[in-house]
Amino acid sequence: MSDWEVVIGLEIHAQLATKSKIFSGSATAYGAPPNTQANLVDLAYPGVLPVLNAEAVRMAVKFGLSIGAEVARRSVFARKNYFYPDLPKGYQISQYELPVVKQGKLQILVDDGAVKTVGITRAHLEEDAGKSLHEGLGAASGIDLNRAGTPLLEIVSEPDMRSAKEAVAYMKKIHTLVRYLEICDGNMQEGSFRCDANVSVRPRGREKFGTRAEIKNLNSFRFVEKAIHYEVARQIELLESGGSVLQETRLYDSDKDETRSMRSKEEANDYRYFPDPDLLPVQIDESFISAVRATLPELPDDKAARFARDFNLSAYDAGVLSASRELGAYFESVVGAMHASHGGPGMATQGLREAGTAERNELSPAHAKLAANWVMGELSSALNRDNLDIAASRVSPLQLSGLLARIVDQTISGKIAKEVFETMWSEGKPADAIIEASGLKQITDAGAIEGVIDAVIAANPKQLADYRAGKDKLFGFFVGQVMKATGGKANPAQLNELLQAKLKGK
Repeated sequence: MSDWEVVIGLEIHAQLATKSKIFSGSATAYGAPPNTQANLVDLAYPGVLPVLNAEAVRMAVKFGLSIGAEVARRSVFARKNYFYPDLPKGYQISQYELPVVKQGKLQILVDDGAVKTVGITRAHLEEDAGKSLHEGLGAASGIDLNRAGTPLLEIVSEPDMRSAKEAVAYMKKIHTLVRYLEICDGNMQEGSFRCDANVSVRPRGREKFGTRAEIKNLNSFRFVEKAIHYEVARQIELLESGGSVLQETRLYDSDKDETRSMRSKEEANDYRYFPDPDLLPVQIDESFISAVRATLPELPDDKAARFARDFNLSAYDAGVLSASRELGAYFESVVGAMHASHGGPGMATQGLREAGTAERNELSPAHAKLAANWVMGELSSALNRDNLDIAASRVSPLQLSGLLARIVDQTISGKIAKEVFETMWSEGKPADAIIEASGLKQITDAGAIEGVIDAVIAANPKQLADYRAGKDKLFGFFVGQVMKATGGKANPAQLNELLQAKLKGK
């Protein structure tokens, strides 16, 4: 165990999925030509006034309710003063002393499988800055202000994380949550979900925190983990050599896998916060909160618990399948279609959420586990390989359930099912049509299988003698030969049982 303890807090910036900016009517769509989505309000021209986007407030409250936080009945916007080329006003409208959300919490799974609670200090509304562009402009830099004024929810954690893996687990959980709530698209490549990591180390057992460095604008889970690992090693090496850590802002260079100094870290007083004189305090009443609460979906932890309970899945499987609303819905649709094909009500498109306990139990837990394995395995692998979202899957839930039904009724083996799936994926045909056209049905006739076994044994007398002399591993040889002779169509369970008897001379 290291003599040093790592202390990490994250500031996550989630761009809210509003159609217009937080204080103006400019569009927020990504990818527009530079500087075509910034109006005079975004640019802070004299005489213009910001007007708060109520949808941004609703989304912030929705997030606060989902983490069990306190939603402030009165919050205030402030001006955060700093100077940077892509900040057209010379200040950012944010929230400081009175944020809209405070004191929430989130649970994550740590390495040993235990559940850890991470505190969330606050979540406040603010506007995003523009972007500085440096590529393709020679020695010059360009400024694109399309992003300026896009609504952000900054989610500030307590310094509760003690490893890079915990930080990534927490960030992934927030990422899942904001997408479940449909308040952020979570697109990290486009910058709509990113974080700053505050990292420090201290001698193990000491209560006082060490001096922290802030690593800015990390936009992938892998970069968060690598940047923290590098920064921890840098700080420990510095302290052990007699140096001291400076409180500063650093950038992570993914090409060199290192952090480098950007500027000294500002304190709150450096920003000279003061209430924005152009914006009234935000007053939120109970009826507004109740209305937002009524729109909350089933949250990830609740869905995972239901999957584990209703489908007898492990906590790991339930967690993977509930990692996104779309994946969870796909899985439930597959299970629902399997349930319908086994005599249950027709629920192929709506899943089993509203089914009674008795109805749910008509489907074998083994069938639900089979569906889980295929959604997490073959389906997810194909999606990743072709860089597709679950919504763009080339195999529908109903089609996948049809394939799994042929495994359940032993028409085909699991191995052949994988070949059928690939054809379904590439050609869009249903499983039954592929199985019929390719002659892939399993051989389940015991007499036919025995006949092939007899022929294989007769053709391999030496291997038979060696097996009966104690070389048990040759059993796999005989299985392979029978499968080869049947084109892989022999029912595996029947084959194993019949072969064992034949090899023993029964």
